[in-house]
Amino acid sequence: MDDDLVAKYAAEAKAAMEAEAHRRIAEAVDPEEEARLRNLSLASVINTVHAVPALLARLGAVRAALDGHGGGVALTAWETGPNGLDLVLDLTGACLSCGAAPGTLEGVKNDLENDHEVARVRFSSGLLDTFDDLGREFILAHGAVEFVDPLSNT
Repeated sequence: MDDDLVAKYAAEAKAAMEAEAHRRIAEAVDPEEEARLRNLSLASVINTVHAVPALLARLGAVRAALDGHGGGVALTAWETGPNGLDLVLDLTGACLSCGAAPGTLEGVKNDLENDHEVARVRFSSGLLDTFDDLGREFILAHGAVEFVDPLSNT
């Protein structure tokens, strides 16, 4: 019974947080432009100024955290493979070295990998340099993301 109650409250809290995130995103973006960006083929815009906005348009609740805290993403490198795009990203702005970065990275990765054009999302190892030793250890242990040294092709 206690487990059912905990699960119920967890589901309610998650739904409330997602609703609030979507409300905040809706207040900050032009819905028509977001729809246009979401409908663009990532492969067709990957080497253009539209790449990052198209990636951001595909993010869910984590977008509210990025936008609300003055952060964003940068496309560091990419490859086109048989299963889709292999992306290497960085966080930008206030998201660098934030204590919530492990959750933000995981949210970005999960949202983008849900797109049919994206095969894999990894993050630039340079991002690790923005954290102190404790933060770096934490993100490596609990971040559920992979860091790589990309050869930039952007």
